[in-house]
Amino acid sequence: MTAPPSSRETLLAPPSPGDFIDLPESFGTRFMLVVDTEEEFDWDAPFDRESRAVTITDAMERGQAYFAAAGVRPLYVTDYPVIDDPVAGPMLARWVAQGQADVGAHCHPWVNPPHVEEVNAFNSFAGNLPEALERAKIAALRDRLTEVIGKPPLAFRAGRYGVGPNSGAILRDLGFRVDSSIRGRFDYAAQHGPDFGGLPLLPYRAGPDGGLIELPLSTAFVGGLHALGDRLPGVARGRGLAAGLLARAGLLQRVPLTPEGIDARDAGRAIDRLLADGLRLLMFSFHSPTLAPGHTPYVRTQADLDAFYGWWDRIFSHLAHRGVMPAGLEDVLAAADGAG
Repeated sequence: MTAPPSSRETLLAPPSPGDFIDLPESFGTRFMLVVDTEEEFDWDAPFDRESRAVTITDAMERGQAYFAAAGVRPLYVTDYPVIDDPVAGPMLARWVAQGQADVGAHCHPWVNPPHVEEVNAFNSFAGNLPEALERAKIAALRDRLTEVIGKPPLAFRAGRYGVGPNSGAILRDLGFRVDSSIRGRFDYAAQHGPDFGGLPLLPYRAGPDGGLIELPLSTAFVGGLHALGDRLPGVARGRGLAAGLLARAGLLQRVPLTPEGIDARDAGRAIDRLLADGLRLLMFSFHSPTLAPGHTPYVRTQADLDAFYGWWDRIFSHLAHRGVMPAGLEDVLAAADGAG
């Protein structure tokens, strides 16, 4: 009988027990913020290679100032239109030079050269592309980031979380050390994307020779039936009438750590649940266009934007109360390198 694949062969497979990273006690319990830093486009429209606008640099400056004042060093995983923008690219480089932020890679295939594939939903997941084309796109993005930032990116998140069977080897070959594309408890198969059901929330080693550190996004099941979340895949992943009924009844709700569409009270419950389950690195995320009204479904008005910052005020207060401190990319790399 052939053994099932592991995360060292494909990022779509779970890790072996020995690949989990036992963070040292000195690391404590920390959280990290990853911002999917991308062009503005209509999320409800078909993918468009010409939709490459980056107009929110002032809003991004405000966001960075807010997070820096809170002691948070965001990781901006950045796609090609943003790093290629004459204003946004140098702005990100300045934050890195000042030690206030880190910049990684975020591949949206439809706006990332080389432009040879048909633009459609299937090809919007880079992991669905032929290996040579996926590699060429990520290499082009890495090289442009290196040129603008002044050093090669170490961290990667696939656009639309779209890793595939070749992604781990490609990232390792191109010098990346961290991947944060895995979104456990989410299933994108209906959109031609990956199914992350059954993949863990804990950091682990992945890719050839375990050369990648996988930092999955954090999602909790909360409610009286939270322990059943992973045993009820359809319900847990938000599909069907039963999922809605259980969530509205407060019995079983899937809560990712993001301000986008998630109430701060529910996020606080998710933080508590993840800490109770022993998670010592919480991964938060949002999309950069959410920093200005009118670009994502989550912030349409100035009132929505005010609520966005209010969400972070409440969450940072809750994290501090629970003794969860911020971590930057270098902190996580050092802890992983020192792990047994």
